[in-house]
Amino acid sequence: MPKPILQYTVDAFTHRVFQGNPAAVCVLDDWLDDATLLNIAKENNLSETAFVVPKNTVPQSDFDLRWFTPTTKIDLCGHATLATAFALTQALATPPDTFYFHTRQAGVLTVQKQDDLFLMDFPAYPLTPVADVAKIGEVLGVTPKAAYLGRDLLCVFDDENWVKNFEPNDEKIAQLDGLLCHITAPSGEFDCVSRSFAPKVGISEDPVCGSGHCHIFPYWAKTLGKTDLIGYQASPRSGILQGKISGDRVVLGGNAVLFAKSEIYL
Repeated sequence: MPKPILQYTVDAFTHRVFQGNPAAVCVLDDWLDDATLLNIAKENNLSETAFVVPKNTVPQSDFDLRWFTPTTKIDLCGHATLATAFALTQALATPPDTFYFHTRQAGVLTVQKQDDLFLMDFPAYPLTPVADVAKIGEVLGVTPKAAYLGRDLLCVFDDENWVKNFEPNDEKIAQLDGLLCHITAPSGEFDCVSRSFAPKVGISEDPVCGSGHCHIFPYWAKTLGKTDLIGYQASPRSGILQGKISGDRVVLGGNAVLFAKSEIYL
């Protein structure tokens, strides 16, 4: 029988299971073909499955990393990167304080562990203002005060309760520009509140979106005139993200908790 694949299921951006954003992390010895990776992601049926392969470094701190949704591969995923770093602290006999994840499109991503917090150094997406916000309003039901396009579409509103209570229509949201659609507003308790929707990649609502905050945090940092932020993702699962803006980089901080450890047999 072939050697089973070790898999961890991790809830990211939370201290508690059943909250935050769940991701599966498969620890591989070598790469499998893309069709098999996608089938594993489909079988898991989570917003993201991460696949990680160690590189030959001493100490063992460098890894190749890829991410798949149930329908496609994706260029950058925050919560599954956090989940991968957390999973490797469980899998390795002597885990490093800093992980270096080599990705195909996002370059080398570093994740530093500080006590139970993981700090991820990610690129910030440049944001281009969207002129026709009325069209977005027709889809969402309320016209945003502003909208910006990076990899994703960022829609800004004034009312955090509207963001929290918004009921998405996947078919309509899929008509908008951008890979994902994020809605955000200022928050009384946090710096901002947000939600993220990704029907184009097979995900109705992404519970806590790290890569989305590579759009969200740069906007609010400029708007609020501060570099350190706390964001609340108001999905039904909910989650809290820390952010620090440094030039064209975003340091995303969050916690994680182990839900399950399993083996995959192919």
